[in-house]
Amino acid sequence: MRLPVIVSMGGVNAAGRTSGHQAYRRMVLDSLSDDLATETITSLAVMMGLVSSNEAGDYLVAGDESSDALTAAQVAGRFKDAVLDGTLVRRIEPERFDVDALYWQSSAALSPLSDGGEDTIRVLADKSAIPAPVPETWTVEPHDEDRVQVTIQGDLNVFLSNVREFPVKAAGQLPRGFEMASLYNSRFQPRGLQMALFGATDALRSLGIDWDDVLACIEPDEVGVYSSSGFGQMDKEGYGGMHQARMMGQRVTAKSLVMGINSMPTDFINAYVLSNVGIASSAVAACATFLSNLRHAVADIQSGKVRIAMVGNSEAPVVPEIMDGFGTMGALATDDNMTKIYGDGEIDYRRASRPFGNNCGFTIGEASQYFILMDDALALELGAPCLGSITDVFVDADGTKKSITAPGPGNHISMAKAVAAAAAVAGREAVQARSFILAHGSSTPQNRVTESQIFDQVAGAFGIQDWPLIAVKAYLGHTIAPASGDQLATALGCFEHGILPGIPTLDGVADDVHHERLALGPAHQVRDPSELDVAILNSKGFGGNNASAVILSPGKTEAMLEKRHGKEAFAAYAARRENALAQSKAYLERADRGDYAPIYRFGEEVISDADVLMTDKAISLKGAGNPITLPSDNPYADMT
Repeated sequence: MRLPVIVSMGGVNAAGRTSGHQAYRRMVLDSLSDDLATETITSLAVMMGLVSSNEAGDYLVAGDESSDALTAAQVAGRFKDAVLDGTLVRRIEPERFDVDALYWQSSAALSPLSDGGEDTIRVLADKSAIPAPVPETWTVEPHDEDRVQVTIQGDLNVFLSNVREFPVKAAGQLPRGFEMASLYNSRFQPRGLQMALFGATDALRSLGIDWDDVLACIEPDEVGVYSSSGFGQMDKEGYGGMHQARMMGQRVTAKSLVMGINSMPTDFINAYVLSNVGIASSAVAACATFLSNLRHAVADIQSGKVRIAMVGNSEAPVVPEIMDGFGTMGALATDDNMTKIYGDGEIDYRRASRPFGNNCGFTIGEASQYFILMDDALALELGAPCLGSITDVFVDADGTKKSITAPGPGNHISMAKAVAAAAAVAGREAVQARSFILAHGSSTPQNRVTESQIFDQVAGAFGIQDWPLIAVKAYLGHTIAPASGDQLATALGCFEHGILPGIPTLDGVADDVHHERLALGPAHQVRDPSELDVAILNSKGFGGNNASAVILSPGKTEAMLEKRHGKEAFAAYAARRENALAQSKAYLERADRGDYAPIYRFGEEVISDADVLMTDKAISLKGAGNPITLPSDNPYADMT
């Protein structure tokens, strides 16, 4: 079976950029060396538009052309507080929407004031504003060329423009001041699609190998893109605009419908980043959406259907409509509940998300996370970086349910399968002593009990003690579709740096959390990276969408590659890899200085009907180095 090797990653969330572990480093900033902390703060200051970098490599204060050039250390010293304040979970920025005065339409019945005359209301209105059919209680008479007089018997039902205080005011938002629309010709695209382009581009460039060189080694259809958004694009440029238009007296546009479809992140990456003619797959599974897409990609690489896959999701759910929905069902941490349960007096929005603590609901977040996987033979052939590997992804439903949102046995099954599979590949001792969990950790009272019980029970079955547990939603919020992408990026950061992020928003572990065999708390857990072999990702989604994945460290993966391909072949791979690592490092240095504009090949090198050449053996496409081989073997020969 082919091994899916993680060769690159890219994206963005509330902590920053995925490539180069920038977002991970923001989460563990207080445990980094001084040099790495300075690099992290400075690169985020650039991303947030606080400073810019000139050709000489100096930093200039944004908007102050007369300022002196600053060193990285000076930038970090001057802007550290602004960077910390403008990242991770925080109060919703006014640029997103006004949580103190959110627009809405309140309904009212206007009644006539009777002064002894008839109970009627008389108004003037444009002819075009008169509804059809005219209500039975209305009498419409001409007034002038453009207007009519309307006489209304009884009440007039109206909607009034109004504002209200939004009950949920915290969210995991992209770093303050970072706007992707300004980086390329975004053509008023929804935020989620801008983020998808950014994430895919970030992953592609941090690979360190030119995409054309990758395609030269494979057939054009041996590429797969596995991506989606859970809710679709719900801002005004997508479904949000389509749903709101008629209610606001505006025109519905076809663009809103197309841009809102939840497979559109896949379509944008295929069309405008990779120019892909291979597999396009868009799975949606609530909070387990990333792992469901990952399962398809891993299975297709293992079976040989594709040799390279881009896997990820993009979600921009920090919009009033989605948050209203979750808030109405009691799933989000509201101001009222935080005041009652946390007892902080003044609400600290930075600590709204408290996985496995005394909590009152989750905090929504936005993110784009993309990973490039190759089969092990192709990774060796190309000299691709090795960030780790994925051996298995298990998805299990809950069976009969008393309510669609209630938990069931599915996550017990997926977690037990994942740990058993990890033990089979890496060894039981590695699982017992050198593994860690990235929990779903949504920060709801129900999740803290049910998920911790599963972990504790699985740990008991496999003889695990003090199993390190990470809950990244404390930093990022719940990003819905890419939530487990946040987990995977964090796991790869842990393999690189050995710092397992704590849950800093905790006052203490809740009394009803099962943690006899678990190690969790507000403090980071520091390990030597060589002591980390296995990460288990877990997701518990609405509707019974449960998924767990096995991630192996770079060291464990390289040992497996060497054993399968031999020491000589691995040594040759390691030598070839140096160039890709150098190119990747060069990109990361440019990206840290703000050079990360998304690839957007709109209308470039379009393949027409005349560019497709076909025989009964193969298809050749204009611009493709290799033809696509058509199926010729009968896989059912023993049956036909």
